[in-house]
Amino acid sequence: MPELVYPPVIAAARTMFRVLDLKLTVQGAHHVPRTGGVVLASNHVSYLDFIFCGLGALQSRRLVRFMAKDAVFRHRVSGPLMRGMRHIPVDRRAGADSYAAAVGALRAGEAVGVFPEATISRSFTVKDLKSGATRMACEARVPVLPVALWGTQRLWTKGRPRTLTRRHTPISIVVGEPIDPSGYPDANAISVELRTRLHALVDRAQREYPDQPSGPADRWWLPAHLGGSAPTPEQAVALDAGDRRASTP
Repeated sequence: MPELVYPPVIAAARTMFRVLDLKLTVQGAHHVPRTGGVVLASNHVSYLDFIFCGLGALQSRRLVRFMAKDAVFRHRVSGPLMRGMRHIPVDRRAGADSYAAAVGALRAGEAVGVFPEATISRSFTVKDLKSGATRMACEARVPVLPVALWGTQRLWTKGRPRTLTRRHTPISIVVGEPIDPSGYPDANAISVELRTRLHALVDRAQREYPDQPSGPADRWWLPAHLGGSAPTPEQAVALDAGDRRASTP
């Protein structure tokens, strides 16, 4: 099937990044296989993470099919684009269908992007992971690639105003070595390994990040353990629980 939508969207995004002079750094892109099914499992700190995670696969000429909430597919603007790029809708009331679609895509040789933390991390640290990404990799018998993103939270994240016109922001994308499911007893063991590797990659991206807050009021995008004013992991858990309570009828 010809790709009529995805390449123009990528071109438009890259043009916007050049206009904004975003300082993109991609490390480890050679880990993305050029063919065959693969799960890209990324940390999640921004509403824009799917764009930047996908950029990590461009060197290998892969188009990543991301799993995303079905509400995005119903939106009058984003819906046609998401469907045109053949992303995978996730309806939490019918999760088995989304899971089956993702496994089918992996078996067909697609690269599937997943955010195993499920929601944005307010603490900007790696949260506990859902096992869906590793279960899919086990069932489809494909590798899992950990991907760390950093700096994307400065553009648009939960609880902060959008700053999509912010210029000169460094964005770090670090792709880790593949995890072969055949080397682990089950999906839960792979999830433990995945979280360990994601934590190490995010820590590396944070330590190597070429920018620092401009002052006390700008420390919001740093995690608490690095001297930032982001919520601690414990505070973030409480905030997420409050969101769930508020959204429950």
